[in-house]
Amino acid sequence: MFKIREGFYTTFEDGNILKYFDRITKKTNKRITYYNDIVAFDIETSSFKDFDEEDLIEQDTELYNHIKGVKIRIDNKIYKEFPDFNLIRRELFGRIYFSKTDGISIDSFYHELLSLFPYAFDEDIINPYDQLSLILDRFQENRPEKREEDNKRALMYVWQMAINGTTIIGRTWEQFIDLLNKISDYLNLGPDKRLIIWVHNLSFEFQFLKDYFTWSKVFAISTRKPIYALTDNGIEFRCSYILSNLSLANVGRSLKKYNVSKLVGDLDYDLVRHNKTPLTDTEISYCINDVLVVSAYIKEKIEEVNDDITRLPLTATGYCRQYTKKNCLGHKDSRQFLNYRKKIDKLTISDLNEWAIMQRAFAGGFTHTSAIHSCDIMFDVSSFDLTSAYPFALVSQKYPMSKGKKVEVHTIAEFKHYCKLYWCLFDIKFINIRPKVTNENYISVSKCWEIRNAVTNNGRLVGADSISISICSTDMEIISRFYTWDSVSIGDFYIYKLDYLPREIIMSILQLYSDKTKLKGVKGQEDFYTKSKQLLNSIYGMMVTSIISPIFGYDNVTGWEKQQRDPEKELAIYNRSKKRFLFYPWGIACTSYIRRVVASACLAFGDDYIYSDTDSIKAINADKHMDYINRYNALVEKQLRKVSEHYNIPFEMFAPKTIKGEVKMIGVWDNETPTPWKKFKSLGAKRYMILTAEDELTLTVSGVNKKYAAPYMLEKYGKDKAFEAFNNKLVIPEDYTGKLTHYYLDKSYSGTVCDYLGNTIKYNCKSGVYLEKTSYSFSMEEAYLNYLRQLRGEIIA
Repeated sequence: MFKIREGFYTTFEDGNILKYFDRITKKTNKRITYYNDIVAFDIETSSFKDFDEEDLIEQDTELYNHIKGVKIRIDNKIYKEFPDFNLIRRELFGRIYFSKTDGISIDSFYHELLSLFPYAFDEDIINPYDQLSLILDRFQENRPEKREEDNKRALMYVWQMAINGTTIIGRTWEQFIDLLNKISDYLNLGPDKRLIIWVHNLSFEFQFLKDYFTWSKVFAISTRKPIYALTDNGIEFRCSYILSNLSLANVGRSLKKYNVSKLVGDLDYDLVRHNKTPLTDTEISYCINDVLVVSAYIKEKIEEVNDDITRLPLTATGYCRQYTKKNCLGHKDSRQFLNYRKKIDKLTISDLNEWAIMQRAFAGGFTHTSAIHSCDIMFDVSSFDLTSAYPFALVSQKYPMSKGKKVEVHTIAEFKHYCKLYWCLFDIKFINIRPKVTNENYISVSKCWEIRNAVTNNGRLVGADSISISICSTDMEIISRFYTWDSVSIGDFYIYKLDYLPREIIMSILQLYSDKTKLKGVKGQEDFYTKSKQLLNSIYGMMVTSIISPIFGYDNVTGWEKQQRDPEKELAIYNRSKKRFLFYPWGIACTSYIRRVVASACLAFGDDYIYSDTDSIKAINADKHMDYINRYNALVEKQLRKVSEHYNIPFEMFAPKTIKGEVKMIGVWDNETPTPWKKFKSLGAKRYMILTAEDELTLTVSGVNKKYAAPYMLEKYGKDKAFEAFNNKLVIPEDYTGKLTHYYLDKSYSGTVCDYLGNTIKYNCKSGVYLEKTSYSFSMEEAYLNYLRQLRGEIIA
């Protein structure tokens, strides 16, 4: 019987642990039996440095060799931002070279690595300090030789496992393995009879677990990020973070029926502990609640699917995929299934060339800072947000609804004709491209696969002698408003007939939007509101899942492996699949439509525009632009009414009412700041600070936890001077970023360690993850600063 028992735990030595299992089983359609028991597992670890030992980091040889021998062009700013840069330079001499006069720029080399090794680099990192830091980290992590100077260590000092709400605590891996062996024997587990153990952020725990078990199968989304890992004795570890897409604290906040929350601040991670370190009652409570939160979440999710653990998907988007697929395909052999299949069977991708252009053309949201106002303190700033932007684009716009047809384009007139009548996808080369406006630049430099003599603006293209890029017709429309050029040449060009998405998909989205709107704040309906909101937010994600992806797995002998699939075979499987209900180009078109909305707003607000972020813009003098907002919102209503009439869908589905009777039309601009923010300052994309109308200081920076950074700014500088200190020279100390660098220790290591109480033990570990606090520098790329100086004729701090 499942029952959350907060404040209670038993130990590994308890001989009655097995009695906590219900032993109820469920079968999948593949004839695999799963126990319906809810089991959650977690560990606490200490990171420390041992100056007497050496370890070995598993290397990605291809990545290492690609970086090795490169000459990187740097400037004086890098020297200043990197402590002991000359020491770094000497240590890397002969493997990486640095020059002030020649070599590849940091940004160019970073994007080259990003395109070749996307699993190792983050596309959101755009300033040179962060880019070079990550390049050097990846190079050091993958060095093939032993390093005596690498003395990082990590060990587990307590584990906790909850079985149907009752927690067991142990201190050693031997205890844990012994317990799992007993469970496996008791439940008669094996390849076809399994027990799921849920782990929140399995990628962390797996690094400690990996050498203690023999793995039958490990399925991962990328290297070191397993979704599930199956042992040879029927234990299946699954990642609850990938299932929920929520931090553990937010998982606790999302619970509706089982009231248990993650305890915060009760475990000081700076203190070194080991398995002989005494734990206080408060520390033990922290450990207990970590697994009870996961247990409660899984229990609530199982109850949503008729108490059947086999019906839980592997990922968060899996819920949305199940929901939409059911609405689109219905039951096999039904009339609905046959009718929908007729539509989808026509939507195929001809060959790998067409697929390659699709991949190149796909882009996310438009996020950037106006060069006119970057680094400036702005006053009385308003923020306008689009209501459910991507769902709106999916229900209101027309999409590619035919197989792509490859055509030759001979004249500009033909080009315009195709772009007017069809959704088009193509390669294009611009000669002497230059800007029409100064407040914003649309083209992302990272999307250009050929570029010559470019001027850039924080990752965006100002102008160039030439660029080659893959885009869709909506992108071309936007580019035409932001740039002019001498000439263009068109490469491969595909056209697709335009129409609304199938009614089944539109109704799926509208039902979720209607439920989310109507149920918000309704007492007793919290579960349904949360479910509708989560499903709605996942709709777009399933549209852009890659159809040809490598397989990542782990083997006890060879370690992590990346297997490339046969692309032609995978494309054929995609085209023929009777379970398919989506078409990849829909995702490309969806994001482009919202980029067009945001880009149009940037132009309409002109010099009053400050910042954009996917589905929002920040601006001053909002009152001057309300006519534009109202005209756009009227256009949205007109578009929605056309869809409503086309499919005979009640318009109330597009504009449901809240519990208070307020109409919430999907897709409109909504002023999120009835009272403007007092101050706003941005240092580039994903780097801005706000002082709200209520005098609350917030800091939004990719990779920095605002919970720690904003209080630091307040304490050190105060509200008045915080905005002046928020500049190119600011460095947030490691204790206030909330940012941890993960070092993966893949070979065994041993030694002695003394805990914070003075107790010393010998340790022998097979593998682990060393966590290290990291500072954050707000240094800005010199090319970006130079562009701002030239544009504005002023000194930028």
